[in-house]
Amino acid sequence: MPFANFKMPQAALSKAQKEDLIHRTTQMFVDIFGEGVRPYTMVLVEEVADGGYGRADEVFTVPDAYRAKE
Repeated sequence: MPFANFKMPQAALSKAQKEDLIHRTTQMFVDIFGEGVRPYTMVLVEEVADGGYGRADEVFTVPDAYRAKE
């Protein structure tokens, strides 16, 4: 079963963008492995709350200007 797990900042993508990411990822797996994998493909989009992730000892928050507009 193909599986993709995307973790991203909360509110970084709109609902429509998340749906598009799921559809495109599923299609990528189908393109690689064939149509038979479509019913078994799982794509998980996880949103991490502000302050719940970081890099190089820096805690990130998403500025309002970069938050997705529903």
